[in-house]
Amino acid sequence: MSLLSDLVNLNLSDTTKQIIAEYIWIGGSGMDIRSKARTLPGPVSDPSKLPKWNYDGSSTGQAAGDDSEVILYPQAIFRDPFRRGNNILVMCDAYTPAGNPIPTNKRHNAAKIFSNSKVATEEPWYGIEQEYTLMQKGVNWPIGWPVGGFPGPQGPYYCGVGADKAIGRDIVDAHYKACLYAGISISGVNGEVMPGQWEFQVGPVEGISAGDQVWMARFLLERITEISGVNVSFDPKPVPGDWNGAGAHCNYSTKTMRNNGGLAVIKKAIEKLQAKHKQHIAAYGEGNERRLTGKHETADINTFSWGVANRGASVRVGRDTEKEGKGYFEDRRPASNMDPYVVTSMIAETTILG
Repeated sequence: MSLLSDLVNLNLSDTTKQIIAEYIWIGGSGMDIRSKARTLPGPVSDPSKLPKWNYDGSSTGQAAGDDSEVILYPQAIFRDPFRRGNNILVMCDAYTPAGNPIPTNKRHNAAKIFSNSKVATEEPWYGIEQEYTLMQKGVNWPIGWPVGGFPGPQGPYYCGVGADKAIGRDIVDAHYKACLYAGISISGVNGEVMPGQWEFQVGPVEGISAGDQVWMARFLLERITEISGVNVSFDPKPVPGDWNGAGAHCNYSTKTMRNNGGLAVIKKAIEKLQAKHKQHIAAYGEGNERRLTGKHETADINTFSWGVANRGASVRVGRDTEKEGKGYFEDRRPASNMDPYVVTSMIAETTILG
């Protein structure tokens, strides 16, 4: 194994200018992440300088077998914490050979919204709180839980310390550092209310980059859990019953919200979100009805509400924002399996263009 580890950790820059680029994209389910690697002649820092590539879409549920070629367009570059050196990770989106976005390419429409002059002028910032659950391999049950059984009730696990409370911290810390190395704007991590459940935060990040960074952070987490021999679940309610679900709260602000008098702008934006509550819920993740029950720090899925410092509301405004009369708000409705391209662009479209 030591020889294998030595080979895996070889520093290629000692012997060649060539680099390895891992191309990453979203598969047919909308949540499965795919990737493959290619050799490039030298370092690249601009995604527009990278070659397009193709893959077999019939094997990812994104094309028919008799016309299976799907084209990858490189969109964002990150440093590779696994291969290191000058090697890179490349976030891509997918198109037909004719240049049309395939149906599962949600980035394309999001980029159009963020490139709108009204949206760009407002410089929308996002902070995504991505919750997830670490699961035992081969068993659809959280790590640290007896198979078919339950740990003690919720209470000591949120931000807890100790082997019986902070289950999987080594994976969480490895992911934290990998994100920082990659260039992701990860701003923190914490243990969540249900044991085996954790959260990382990405942001503040402006516009389309929020989606790119959350997807890349998910990729890194999938790779690290792969190495660790556990699975990661983004299911919004992985364990039925009196256990917290998993969300992806979206903190949001625009330039006018962050300026003096911004609280009035925030309230108008919340009114716009309320008017389109059903449309947003439909786009905020599969299975969210199992999570948004009005219990476990959620609002009921059928009723829009907002409040200051209220974690049982659809939208929460922080005490500091209320006090300063400007700042941001938190949309607490998105599920952990939401598509960040869809959610971030939809919030901008509703509040700025709506």
